[in-house]
This record gives sequence, C-alpha cells and structure tokens, in this order.
Amino acid sequence: MNLDELLSEYAELEQQLADPAVHADQNKARTLGRRYRQLTPIVGTYRELEGVRSDLTAAKELATEDEGFAEEAVQLEERIPKLEEKLKHLLIPRDPNDDKDIIMEIKQGEGGEESALFAGDLLRMYLRYAERLGWKTEIIDAQHSDLGGYKDVTVAIKAKGEEGVWSRLKYEGGVHRVQRVPVTESQGRIHTSATGVLVYPEAEEVEVNIDPNELRIDVYRSSGPGGQSVNTTDSAVRITHLPTGVVVSCQNEKSQLQNKESAMRILRARLLAVAQEQAEAAAQAERKSQVRTMDRSERIRTYNFPENRISDHRVGFKAYNLDQVLDGELSAVTQALIDAEMAEKLAQHS
Repeated sequence: MNLDELLSEYAELEQQLADPAVHADQNKARTLGRRYRQLTPIVGTYRELEGVRSDLTAAKELATEDEGFAEEAVQLEERIPKLEEKLKHLLIPRDPNDDKDIIMEIKQGEGGEESALFAGDLLRMYLRYAERLGWKTEIIDAQHSDLGGYKDVTVAIKAKGEEGVWSRLKYEGGVHRVQRVPVTESQGRIHTSATGVLVYPEAEEVEVNIDPNELRIDVYRSSGPGGQSVNTTDSAVRITHLPTGVVVSCQNEKSQLQNKESAMRILRARLLAVAQEQAEAAAQAERKSQVRTMDRSERIRTYNFPENRISDHRVGFKAYNLDQVLDGELSAVTQALIDAEMAEKLAQHS
C-alpha cells in the first residue's frame, strides 16, 4: 500500500470504529482496533510532517517582513528530514504478527539431562524478561526431567500494552547452545549441549477453523519424572490434527477439560504457523532476513558460562553479561535483532 491508500484506510477505520453496531461484534471490533493502532503512528507522523511544511512556508513568507521568523524557519527546516526519515521507517511493511501474543515451547535437545536443566534456565530467562516488561505468563504444559529440568515446557506470554510479544520474541526460535560444566560432570570438563525453542504467534479462534471431525483425541494418565504416574485419572490429553499430522499433548492440569483447552490453544497456534508458512511458499516468498529462518535446527545463539559470554550468531552480537541476560536482561539482545531486521528492510525498500 502507498501512503494515500493508508490514509484512506485510516479514515475509513475511524468511521467504522465510531459506529456502535461494529462493537456488537467483539472480534471484528478487536481486529479493526488493532489495525487502527498500527496505522495511527503513520498518520500522526504524516500529519506532523505536513504541519511543519506548512509552518515553514508561512515562516519564510513572514521572514521577509520580520527577521524574527527567519530563525523559526531554520528550526522548522531542520525538523523535516527527521520526520521524513521517521515516516520512511513507519512505512516499511510490518510483520502482520507483531502485535500478537505468543506460545513458546522449550524442548530438551542434545545433551540429555544437562539440556533439560538448561531448558529450565531458558524458561526462567523468558519469564524474568516478561516480568520486566509487565507481560503476563502462563505455563500451559510441562514435562519435568529427573534432576528438576524440563524435557518439554510450553508457556503462553501475553502483552498488556499495544506492543505485541511476537515483535520482540519471534527471533528466539531455533537451537540455543550452552557451554558449561554440567552438574553431572565429576571431572570439571566443559560440555556443549543444546536446547530447542519454538515460538508461535497465538491464534484467535476466528483465525483458525478447526473441524472437530478432523481431530483424534486420546486421554491417558499424567506422568512425572522417571515415568511414574502422578494422577489416578485419565486427565492428560493428546490431540492429533489428522489432515496435517500435528500432535499436541497436555498433562499439566488435573482436569481433562482444562488440558484439552490448553492443547487446543497450542494446536491453533501451530496450525496458524503452518498456514502462514504454506501461504508464503505458495507466493514464493522466502524469509530472507538474516535474523529469521525457517530452519528450526539452526543454532542461533551460544551461552558460554566460563566466559560469561552470550553470542547471537545471526547478527554477530556478543556481550559478557550472560548472568544478567539469564536473569531476564534480554533487551540488548532482542534490540540487536530488531535493528538488523529493520536495516535489511530499509535496504530492500530504498
């Protein structure tokens, strides 16, 4: 869309949102409101730029009669390039999922029990980061390892403000490599292990149409570390989406109904991701950004404990404050990834 089309869309959205009948449909009102908020900074910056240009014209005319306006004209002239650059940034196509909440899965990978322990470290890192930003978190499902780590843990993260969680944590999907002396190592040798992270934008029910007839739902007893049963009833739920083969299981809650609802949330998010990837493939649109990849097996980051170093291999980010990052100070890392993606988009649209 060009600027004129966006301005026209914004005006139309204003009219629709002023209609009380629109708000009778909450899903529609939410969708329109989200798009309105996306366009507001663009329209606001454009109007500010037009206002400055108009004031500059007037100041130049008045300066011929009153020298006091000459200084004002210089100040106004200096503002224009900054506003033009800001508008240029805002007009770069956004990731349509940027204002969405997410579902994140952290999975034990190479390294056995040490990998499971590091999965717990990553979970704490994301929970602390979310806490710092005022986001709400919810552990949807968790399978603990024998030493207190996680074989698999799924967490939902929701934003309270207008900025979505996806805009900052979408870069976390991939393999996270850890280098440290495991608690199971008696010789003090440094081991390398890996933990996988998957990130999905959380899907609303209206975005993903799931036919109940295409689901196979199995129930079984929940199990804890070592495989022992932790429940005397068949409360755990496994849902298989037959057309795609996507399988989701949940056993965190004592209620079968609650586990089913949680599994459906994860399933919707996964199916939305599958649908979006298929749409991109059909349009022959590849994810070319250096900070995002379809290859979930890519090792995106290394956490080196002996050197207190964190390295993101996609953008060459390196810092020696690993202890602080694992305590939730992740902003510098995510900002480096955001900046790299923005720079690439600017280069593509220049």
